[in-house]
Amino acid sequence: MAKIGIIGGSGLYQIDGITQVKEVTLSTPFGDPSDKYITGKLEGADVAFLPRHGRGHRILPTELNYRANIYGMKKLGVEQIVSMSAVGSFKQELKPLDIVLPDQFVDRTNQARKTTFFGEGIAAHISFAEPVCADLRKVIYSAGKDLDVKMHDKGTYVNMEGPAFSTKAESLLYKSWGMDIIGMTNMPEARLAREAEMCFATVAFITDYDCWHGEAVTIDMVIANLTKNVETAKQLIKKVVPMLSGKRNCDCKSALKHAIITDKKLIPEKKKKDLDIIIGKYIN
Repeated sequence: MAKIGIIGGSGLYQIDGITQVKEVTLSTPFGDPSDKYITGKLEGADVAFLPRHGRGHRILPTELNYRANIYGMKKLGVEQIVSMSAVGSFKQELKPLDIVLPDQFVDRTNQARKTTFFGEGIAAHISFAEPVCADLRKVIYSAGKDLDVKMHDKGTYVNMEGPAFSTKAESLLYKSWGMDIIGMTNMPEARLAREAEMCFATVAFITDYDCWHGEAVTIDMVIANLTKNVETAKQLIKKVVPMLSGKRNCDCKSALKHAIITDKKLIPEKKKKDLDIIIGKYIN
């Protein structure tokens, strides 16, 4: 069973060096994930890789089935997720081609995405004050020190809706709020991973300065830097994976322990069945 999940962002559609490769097609109660999961061994560890937007980049951020993607990781036995993402920067010192490991998120999607496994007869409220696993983030930061790239170990990621890039007014507003980086995908993943009691951390690759800097963001600009970032991402993954084989000592593994408030006798049977791999140990 896979223990380490890797979600590939824009430009990262495969991971080099995986052995014992299998392509796994999963069904979930929430529909189909973005693509087949690639499972196997990487640097001696069990891994599962999923290209977030599908191979060939076919799925918009708004269209992503976040619940299916994260549920599929849980179904494969994943305990820790490293999520790769392309972002824009609001700070002069956070430069294109730098890496940020955000520790906070701000949601600006206006609930346009499904970001919870709960509802439909079961209520649960997780603690989300610290949305990123600090232990996992520290390991990634340590693993990246030897890379020829500047890595920043904290930052706030504002999750915009998209698919268009920001207007200048929006960009200046987020900058005035003190935001550090902007992207379109990672907050829903973080929230669902916490509900599924998996550790989660984002590796954010800066591709541009957003448009506050005076230059409009174009896809040509983003892709040019994405291409440079992809090799860095692959190197980082190879360094991180063998460092994540130890026992988890964080609170992520028991995030639901006191979060489910619905009387278990009143939870619909279908919901119990659908969420068994997530809530079963607490209601059975």
